Amino acid sequence: MSVPHGRPDATELKLLTSSRRAVLATISADGRPRLVPMAFAFVVPAVGPLVLYSALDEKPKSVADPRNLARVKDVVARPRVSVLVDDWSEDWSSLAWLRLDGDATLVEPDPGAAGEHRTAVSLLRERYPQYATHRLEERPMLRIEVEHVVGWSARG
Repeated sequence: MSVPHGRPDATELKLLTSSRRAVLATISADGRPRLVPMAFAFVVPAVGPLVLYSALDEKPKSVADPRNLARVKDVVARPRVSVLVDDWSEDWSSLAWLRLDGDATLVEPDPGAAGEHRTAVSLLRERYPQYATHRLEERPMLRIEVEHVVGWSARG
């Protein structure tokens, strides 16, 4: 296990890049953890923390407005989140995982955040061709600013 730190190293970036999904953990109003699989894209700025983006896309949801999703309500009320990325294999000498802890916010497709929102849409479409037909420009995004990175790999 690595010591928690603020920015991913080269091995951790490789795992982030190769992973197709992650699991978002939020805290519900009654204090229980809420886990939701998510597609994600990320950016590692030259200075500052790693930032993850996850679309509140057009896949079928339990509510019409993505702002009413339980995970979004959790984030608005309690922005502390964790994201787990893992590399599973039947060959246990290849196992690895990465936990990213940080604060989540909602990035709206409005003029005040348009540049960042546009960047997030572009990153997500580049990573997931399935998003080509989704109207991501019209929908809010989850933004997670990572404060701590911790992980483990059987590969050392």
